[in-house]
Amino acid sequence: MDAAYSNSHLVLASDLARDYLELADQYPKDWNYGNAIHHAHILLGKIAIRNNDLVSARTHLLKSGKTPGSPQLDSFGPNMSLALELLRVGEKESVLEFLELVDNFWNKILSTEKLGLWKKMIANDEIPDFGGHLLY
Repeated sequence: MDAAYSNSHLVLASDLARDYLELADQYPKDWNYGNAIHHAHILLGKIAIRNNDLVSARTHLLKSGKTPGSPQLDSFGPNMSLALELLRVGEKESVLEFLELVDNFWNKILSTEKLGLWKKMIANDEIPDFGGHLLY
């Protein structure tokens, strides 16, 4: 899925992401369910941006934030690559809404400081350094 996207095979990447979502729906109790929802929607949103479809990109960002979480997401937090791309085109309201959603699953001890800083920066029309949150 990610390899197809990285190699600009957007139709294949989109098909694989949608297959991943369908498969995840069959296993909602699986520990990886939240990861599947989050990452597939992040990828679909990035594809939407490449296709100049900001409405779909915003929708996928918010769907990625509505994941129930997972052991990884709960501790390491969300992938912010789609949020960054949306901020770069001025879509700060959807990113702020996304940050509210991820606060529901991300460990409060680990997330409070980062989320507060990111929200403040975005509200001031700044783009935060999301660091490792762009990679996982």
